Amino acid sequence: MRKLNLVEFISLDGVMQGLAGPERDFPHGGWGQAYPIDVQDDSFGRKTYEHMVAFWPHQPDSNPMAASLNHTRKYVLSRTLETATWEPTTVISGDVAEAVTALKADGDGAIVVLGSGRLVRSLLAEGLVDGLTLFVHPLLLGTGTRLFGELPDLRRLHLESCRTSELGSLVLNYTFADAERR
Repeated sequence: MRKLNLVEFISLDGVMQGLAGPERDFPHGGWGQAYPIDVQDDSFGRKTYEHMVAFWPHQPDSNPMAASLNHTRKYVLSRTLETATWEPTTVISGDVAEAVTALKADGDGAIVVLGSGRLVRSLLAEGLVDGLTLFVHPLLLGTGTRLFGELPDLRRLHLESCRTSELGSLVLNYTFADAERR
């Protein structure tokens, strides 16, 4: 069975909103551009997909992040998006828990979810997440959408590794201590 891992970029106070660029409802948009860190991924919610498809497919393969993103199989979980223009991308609609459970049961390698706050919170609530990588950046935004919402029960984590970037960001890799129950 494939593992599902979350990769999230957050401020020290847990804000994930506005990482990449300006947003009309968020005054701190673009704060993450000061903290570049490579990451690979293959799953998004519709809003994250739309932000990424506007930029990454137009970047050359000489950019390692672009080369990875542009050639990696991607899945977009959405109730509204019908087609995807960024190949190779598959749009998945319907019940999120069913779709993700089917993805985990099919194929090899990890499934990595980047961003996508609403999707992430639903995956956590359903107990479908096996690992979590947090890029915690040294700033307090004070307002904005936070990564973690309410969960139906206590979830214990096990710290697998921790490192500090040159700019003072922490990279924390966790697995869920109760993952063997799923």
